[in-house]
Amino acid sequence: MSAITGQTVVYPSSDGKRMADDTLQFQWITTIQGNLDLLFRNDPTVFVAGDNLVYPVEREPGICQAPDIYVVFGREKGHRSSYRVWEEGIFPQVVFEILSPSNTAHEMNGKRHFYNRYGAEEYYIYDPEDPTFEAWTRTEGRLRPVQEPNGFVSPRLGVRFDTSGTELVLTGPDGRRFLAFVELGALQRQTEQRAERLAARLRELGVDPDTL
Repeated sequence: MSAITGQTVVYPSSDGKRMADDTLQFQWITTIQGNLDLLFRNDPTVFVAGDNLVYPVEREPGICQAPDIYVVFGREKGHRSSYRVWEEGIFPQVVFEILSPSNTAHEMNGKRHFYNRYGAEEYYIYDPEDPTFEAWTRTEGRLRPVQEPNGFVSPRLGVRFDTSGTELVLTGPDGRRFLAFVELGALQRQTEQRAERLAARLRELGVDPDTL
């Protein structure tokens, strides 16, 4: 996974693992990552990524994790082969992990210890199969569990988590629910169709919609 040749340190862009074990996990990863990217689309200093290796220690390529989704406030948008904390100057403040059937308790404990040690402020774990949701926030220097995650609002994201139904519902600070890509596409098409009908009606009335 890692290599140090002479004085050259190689930080691989892949850990050789699959992004997701099944389609349900993949859908949740892409839905949360995409909606967070959409939420902060107008802020050039918020970087949102998924399945990207985070290296917290220079010259230690063996120390890393690939969060399913992470958010960094204070870093510019842009593509990265990996996220190197000593170059960026900031450890990701918000991390999401979406569980798959192959994840073990030992593995997840190791991930939480990693994020706790290197500075994550908020850590969220969702198991869509179960479904169960955990929220952890940094208090007094360490990540501690939120005792009642239902209705909890992320301090950094402003996103509300609702676990009262059969699956997790995330709602942005604008009150809009996070939608899957196909739902967003359908909503966009509905909006376009309404606009087309309105334009056609205006033309029937002798009004050029382009002048409005």
